[in-house]
Amino acid sequence: MPQNVMILATNGFEQSELEKPKQLLEEAGYQTTVVSPESGQIKGWDNKDWGSPVDVDLTLDKAKADDFDALLLPGGQINPDILRMNKDAVAMVKAFADAGKPVAAICHGPWLLAEADVIKGKTVTSWPSIRTDLRNAGANVVDEEAAVDGIFITSRNPDDIPAFTKALIDALEKDVVMV
Repeated sequence: MPQNVMILATNGFEQSELEKPKQLLEEAGYQTTVVSPESGQIKGWDNKDWGSPVDVDLTLDKAKADDFDALLLPGGQINPDILRMNKDAVAMVKAFADAGKPVAAICHGPWLLAEADVIKGKTVTSWPSIRTDLRNAGANVVDEEAAVDGIFITSRNPDDIPAFTKALIDALEKDVVMV
């Protein structure tokens, strides 16, 4: 059975940061499952306007970290800001981190890592406007296309998607639980 990556998102996710890693993971033989607090479809943000809808495979209230091998957190400003205010979404991020499973967050996605209080002492990167928030959460912030520190994989923006997804695939191929 192929490894399964949870993609946790809600309305306002950055279109490319959900769709492109999802496509690359599936092309590499991984299963992906879009999980959201909402059922049905969620709508992306594409540059300066609403993007295309994406089907939700599983609602957050029915999802369990134990059923997945890794967590992917797309960015966009709207999506992670909404999710970091959702206690179940934050608990899901913490559950993956506590289980030592890869957690990959791009752009504004690392806001959820700060909210879940899992990045103290970890080296991460992000979109520039949230780097102070990450430092305040105790992280060592760098400006790299893909920062990998144990189970945490972070990237800055859509241009980093190839390196970001490769780092996540590398972590999945190790198939080692790291804490």
